Amino acid sequence: MDDAPDTLPPHLTYLKRLVTVLTVVMIAGFILMITMLVIRLNRDPLPLPDRITLPEGTNAYSFTQGQDWFGVVTDDDQILVYDRGTNALIQTIDVATP
Repeated sequence: MDDAPDTLPPHLTYLKRLVTVLTVVMIAGFILMITMLVIRLNRDPLPLPDRITLPEGTNAYSFTQGQDWFGVVTDDDQILVYDRGTNALIQTIDVATP
């Protein structure tokens, strides 16, 4: 009853190696992806450009930009919109928080 061969056929051996290599590559890729995510999230935030002068007593919370404008969200719930060409403040938006 024990007539089973000790080795696998060549095509199954090849398939087994392919599956093993794929598993190793996927595990390595997942570890690399998690590592890059941790490194990216622990970086210091980018500083605001030097050409932006904020009103006295405001601190920048975040920065965004469009084609001809850029905006700064301050920690006192305001959005300051500047003209990209002249760096002049063109609009202040108060954000209502619940």
